[in-house]
Amino acid sequence: MDIYLKLFEVLFPVFFIVGIGFFLGKKNPTIDTSFITTYSGNFGTPALIIFALTAGGVSFDVFSQFFIYAIILLTSFGIVGLIFLSVMKKDYIRELPTFFLPNTGNMGIPICLFAYGEFGMGIAAAISSLVVMLHFTLNIFLAKRSFDFQTILKSPAFYAIIITVLFLYFEHPVPQFVINTVMLLAYGMIVMILMSLGIALTQMKVFSFKDAIITSIGRVILGPIIGFIVIKFFNLSGVAAGVVLIQSSMPSAILCYLIASMYSPKEIVDNISSTIVVSTLMSIVTIPITLFFALKFF
Repeated sequence: MDIYLKLFEVLFPVFFIVGIGFFLGKKNPTIDTSFITTYSGNFGTPALIIFALTAGGVSFDVFSQFFIYAIILLTSFGIVGLIFLSVMKKDYIRELPTFFLPNTGNMGIPICLFAYGEFGMGIAAAISSLVVMLHFTLNIFLAKRSFDFQTILKSPAFYAIIITVLFLYFEHPVPQFVINTVMLLAYGMIVMILMSLGIALTQMKVFSFKDAIITSIGRVILGPIIGFIVIKFFNLSGVAAGVVLIQSSMPSAILCYLIASMYSPKEIVDNISSTIVVSTLMSIVTIPITLFFALKFF
């Protein structure tokens, strides 16, 4: 009975806030979330990375270890995506981000926080930092089908990761006023992004349900299976294994849609929108199942 109570305690806050956004989106179909996107990209996401890594008590060795695990996970997700999209005769360049960039930050980090405390949040942030960096670099390159080094230099998240890693490497404590500031910015972003996810579910449409089901299976069904293989291969256990499994089970990130809408043709945007909506709806079922196994066995 305790595990079901824990499951409820972990998931209820996340889905409740998403539900608030869904209610607001239904009440006002023209609601504009561009402010949330701008805030998250420039302030919220960098703050979340800094706060989660420093407040979670993650050392440089732990960060490095899970950053490498993240590379392995995302590479595996990407290979699965290439296979799926090639067989489906889709644009395997522009649509690939929906496979290898799951919603590990705005959805995964709070779930790991509620499940495993601040240390779990820190490990989740180590994985999510790579996802965030790729969102504002590789995701844009794929959406545009062109490389632009300036995109990296203009990404606040890129500098946040570098600065935080330097603090971890030299074992220098982050000033308390900085921690207090990024804590407020980070928690504020989590709430706003979860609500924007609910709003987006009322605005984005499913244009090809069959194709979206297939691509969503590649994301929310095969994702945790790949995560479990990584756990077994590296003999992970406890909080580390639980966080890897949870982060691997997240649906496609809404940032994939936002970036595609800026740089990709409408047909691609529609396909990405479909995958995000369907994978998020499927995750309402798959995440509780994955979390149950994570809490029970890890």
